[in-house]
Amino acid sequence: MSKIYADAHVLADVILRDCGSKLVVGLPLGLGKANHIANALCERVAADPAISLTIFTALTLEKPAPKSDLERRFIGPVIERLFGGYPDLDYAKWLHAGILPDNIEVAEFFFLAGKWLHNGYAQQHYIAANYTHAVAGMLTRGLNVVLQLVAKRVVNGEVRYSLSCNTDTTLDLLKARAEGKIDFKLIGQVNSELPFMPGPGDLAASEFHAILDSEETDFPLFAPPSEPVGDAKYAIGLHTATLIEDGGTLQIGIGQVGDALAQGLIVRDRNNADFRDAISRLSPGQPSRALAPFAEGLNGLSEMFFEAFLGLIEAGIVRREVDGAWLHAAFFLGPKSFYRALREMPQDRLERIQMMPVSFTNELYGDEDAKRIGRPKARFVNNAMMVTLLGDAISDGLSNGQMVSGVGGQYNFVAQAFALEGARSILTLEATRHNGKRLESNIRWSYDHTTIPRHLRDIVVTEYGIADLRGKSDAEVIAAMLCVSDSRFQDDLMRQAKAAGKLPQAYEIPPAHRANIPERIARALAPLRDKGLLPQFPFGTDFTETEQRLIPALQRLQQAASSPVALLLLLWRGLSAGNAEDVDCLVRMGLDAPATMRGRLYRWLLRGALRP
Repeated sequence: MSKIYADAHVLADVILRDCGSKLVVGLPLGLGKANHIANALCERVAADPAISLTIFTALTLEKPAPKSDLERRFIGPVIERLFGGYPDLDYAKWLHAGILPDNIEVAEFFFLAGKWLHNGYAQQHYIAANYTHAVAGMLTRGLNVVLQLVAKRVVNGEVRYSLSCNTDTTLDLLKARAEGKIDFKLIGQVNSELPFMPGPGDLAASEFHAILDSEETDFPLFAPPSEPVGDAKYAIGLHTATLIEDGGTLQIGIGQVGDALAQGLIVRDRNNADFRDAISRLSPGQPSRALAPFAEGLNGLSEMFFEAFLGLIEAGIVRREVDGAWLHAAFFLGPKSFYRALREMPQDRLERIQMMPVSFTNELYGDEDAKRIGRPKARFVNNAMMVTLLGDAISDGLSNGQMVSGVGGQYNFVAQAFALEGARSILTLEATRHNGKRLESNIRWSYDHTTIPRHLRDIVVTEYGIADLRGKSDAEVIAAMLCVSDSRFQDDLMRQAKAAGKLPQAYEIPPAHRANIPERIARALAPLRDKGLLPQFPFGTDFTETEQRLIPALQRLQQAASSPVALLLLLWRGLSAGNAEDVDCLVRMGLDAPATMRGRLYRWLLRGALRP
């Protein structure tokens, strides 16, 4: 039976006593970190150079840090409201400050996107590993402690603990321990907000060496608010929704495209005529794909479970059962409403959501025949940062070697798409991005880093359409990629392909794809937006109504910041037009009665940006 502790520092001393002076600690990816225990260990080790601590983890969650005065005015109250009670991780603070003690090492295999780009220590200690290979990495490093946030429940007088949000690597580690491949102490920290999830992560107290359970160390879960979904993401989601076959299997990666795709599937099912009309406007003259409502429904299979999947379950689209479950997943993360929905979900429905090891969701190995039967018509949808004209995908790093995030499970799912009969890998990205003052194409001729190599090219989706690349020649792939590129970059991209001898000199991009500009997408989506079918936050939000109105205005202001002309236009609008509806926004930003010239300038610019 595990021993219960109320003080994290006392528990840290117990861990050091039982595990020795060389600690190799595994912290789960994302939400499931036992923050108080980790901090107590860091404090003890920092004070004693005779002890060494290695932390192996991924996706260290941190509160947003405003980068400008306007950002601080907007996000400051949101941070306090949503993250005020969340305990910061000491090792992350020390890394940012450059004061991590020499006897503490931190290695991650997946970064919070862009968070550690310019941190030399984090970049140097990054471990390149597929999600499913993280356990093997911990085995080779001599892991001897796992610290995990858990949910608690008493069943017939017996205390049980749920791994809840992070069954991913912990279940695989427990299996390795049971097989005698490793010996480690599993230490839990109870959190009252964490949903108790049924399934293989529902563990007896005897699985744990010790538990931290105290009101003093309880804390609100990290709950990132949903981000607004704009036209480009919705266009990508609607295109991708035509690739999802009824009766099939669905995986969705992290990001707004997941929300857009889920909403697109709901529109397809509930508002089919509107869906078909939107697709015909977005893809004039293109072949029809899967456009009908869902008769059989889908089964969810995803390393990440987030609110879009919950929306699909509630809409009755994810309802096809495999082993009694509508959805199998390996970890979850979401806003407060998402956690609350899981805590309050009736038990019979909650049991249809099974949290599994990442080796189950991301791989076919082990019980392969059953997995193949349960994963028909699988569609694996993941995001990329860039894709080359030849089909190489760049999803995790830059040409200079710096890592933006990590490969995570993307390669696993791409490989599954080629291993399963009838399955497809779908990589999504916006065709362009703003880089400072410049607009750049996310579709490149070439790039000096690759996440998914061209021999695994399959389907690429941008807001301008679908490029089906599987089995195509290089020239055919280039032609397909040009058709989903932004028209402002098509000529230069085509020139580079022809100069390399990979595209016939006589080739011309079809006229139907020569109008790939944002204005066409906005016009195509306008009827759906007017009917309220493409809401800014399709599955709800923790932002207030005033904040929801401010978000697009601040985005317009940010885009205008790179153009003096655009800024002057916003300033003129703000000076010449007043609106009583702006008052709440100005008060929320602390600009209703600015005392400085800078404040007055911000007030005028914001009023201008509030005019669509």
